[in-house]
Amino acid sequence: MTEDQIIMLPGPTQVPPAAARASSRAMINHRGPEFAAMLTEITENAKKIFKTKCDVLTLTASGTGGLECLVANFVNPGDKIVVASIGNFGERLRDIALAFGADVDFMDFGWGNCVDPKAIAEKLVADKNHEIKAVYCQHNETSTGVTNDIEAISKARGNHPALLIVDSVSGLGAAKFRMDDWQVDVVLTGSQKAFMSPPGIDFVAVSDRAWPVCASCTNARFYFDLNKARASYKKGEMPFTPALSVLFAIQEALRFIDEQGGIDAVIDEHYFRRDVIRAAAQALHLPLVAAEHCASPSVTSIMAPEGVDPKALTGIMRDKYHCVIAGGQGKFKGHVFRIGHLGYVTDLQLISTISALEMALAELGYEFTMGAGVTVAQKMIVERRK
Repeated sequence: MTEDQIIMLPGPTQVPPAAARASSRAMINHRGPEFAAMLTEITENAKKIFKTKCDVLTLTASGTGGLECLVANFVNPGDKIVVASIGNFGERLRDIALAFGADVDFMDFGWGNCVDPKAIAEKLVADKNHEIKAVYCQHNETSTGVTNDIEAISKARGNHPALLIVDSVSGLGAAKFRMDDWQVDVVLTGSQKAFMSPPGIDFVAVSDRAWPVCASCTNARFYFDLNKARASYKKGEMPFTPALSVLFAIQEALRFIDEQGGIDAVIDEHYFRRDVIRAAAQALHLPLVAAEHCASPSVTSIMAPEGVDPKALTGIMRDKYHCVIAGGQGKFKGHVFRIGHLGYVTDLQLISTISALEMALAELGYEFTMGAGVTVAQKMIVERRK
């Protein structure tokens, strides 16, 4: 792997230089006052991104570890839950819930679609005895490049007491989200996406309404016990050895977000990047997976045109032009390629990615007007930066 690669993946994402430098700092005592001050700063800045005043807890884990945490702390064996799925990570969440003994009502809205809030409302209205304890869904699905309307899904619950538990690993910090205003109960995100940091840290935000459920949960858990994490945070600690180097990077990355005008400005940039990539793809006559109304500001999924092998395409972009994008996942593998545009991305990196895409497509025999995508992107960027 060369140092001049442009990483345009759905994650891990590129890290701002100050954050990358911070990750090489000398170790500190993770039970001492220096760590406590850093953890407090990180937590308070993370709350700005969640848009919450609720508890935000820090865990050392991958995103999938965080998904397990979402189940282990809020679902008893035999509890009925709804998992609303729109792709690979909805299916993963279903599988985790089944492994923990949940009675899963799996609502599959199809790859490339978004969750229909009306269907959620109908499901909960029909649950007269309130047997459904929680509704799980993705904020953003990286396998398809689709973002769900979490506000509408929350409103769809009406007066039903089910918790709304949201996987926002690839959504938070890139897509609009307001935990408190939308009355979301539990939210998960990860360091390696829009938090612009290396992998290894999860953040879990828990509402006041969700804590009693967590406290009474009988499911087996030890490492991912949020009650332990909450008690440790009150002492300025994490319950187990933290990924210090990642936390050093996160501290700087969150400061960087403030320097860019705050989280609302950063999110606005993510939507702009999405629009640039989609406009360039359309100029190249490449079919987009997600419809306009639910297109992700984190990642754009594009159907490979006839005769173009996505594996060959991504390989040429990586090996010849040092631009790394992703292939398809699950049922989209071999049919889709994905361009991530979340986290730390510059205008010139957007242009370079589109240019590398055009050159790779030309080498694979795809017929189009060379420069069409780059020209559209350049015009949009120039207009925005006036």
